[in-house]
Amino acid sequence: MDKLLKILWKIIKILFITVGVLFVVYFWNLDQKLMAWAYKCVNKIFDRKKEDINF
Repeated sequence: MDKLLKILWKIIKILFITVGVLFVVYFWNLDQKLMAWAYKCVNKIFDRKKEDINF
């Protein structure tokens, strides 16, 4: 029974930590900020490429 409680306590701690991290990401909109940064980097790469399509 003691072993089961230790395992259960570890699972609860992991769940609380996960929910806390996800709340911080949601509250400060960090996922969209990361995507905006990645979008700018990708645009820098593709803006300096020579155009493939000629009309």
